[in-house]
Amino acid sequence: MTDLTSLRISYTRDALRRTDLNPDPLTQFKGWFDAAQQAELPEPYALSLATADASGRPSVRTVLLRGADERGLTFYTNFESHKGHDLAANPQAELLFYWAELERQVRAYGSIARVPDAEADDYFHVRPRDSQLAAHASDPQSAPIENREALEAKFAALHERFPEGQPVPRPDFWGGYRVTVQEWEFWQGRPNRMHDRFRYTRQGEGWQIERLMP
Repeated sequence: MTDLTSLRISYTRDALRRTDLNPDPLTQFKGWFDAAQQAELPEPYALSLATADASGRPSVRTVLLRGADERGLTFYTNFESHKGHDLAANPQAELLFYWAELERQVRAYGSIARVPDAEADDYFHVRPRDSQLAAHASDPQSAPIENREALEAKFAALHERFPEGQPVPRPDFWGGYRVTVQEWEFWQGRPNRMHDRFRYTRQGEGWQIERLMP
């Protein structure tokens, strides 16, 4: 195996100064997100979602951002999945966006709650039809299954159960979560590991902004 201690790059693409920051972290996030889209990065809406169960055991996985507004950051999943059980026991989470090509990261921490059923219905029915069927097929998500053939058989059976032209109902065990962000961090890589980091912390109706040590 390659000597990992010798692997490193120097971040030289950009800098982040206090004067660059928008007073509102959501506006700052949307600006960086738009830049990631304009750079045509693959899946800039993909994020790492960190949760912990009631005992404190952490878990992390990749999910897709499906909404970002003043209410919070939204994603969708199976409520009976590993993450769903974590969030039922410990309804808080941290999200991490990493845009390597821009040498940028964004972290967002906050409490979490399910989105209303009507909102989940609306999103479910704009998904591709096979993705709707896959939501049914993968229940219970994160549970063991004997082999790939068994999974494909479940998927095929759902195609027969809901033939083309028949609406696929959103399953009760599938829906959305929204993180009400209480803390944001914006990270810009810099040479010599002297990175720029700024943290926004909720204070009343506004936000306190602090530069952090790299």
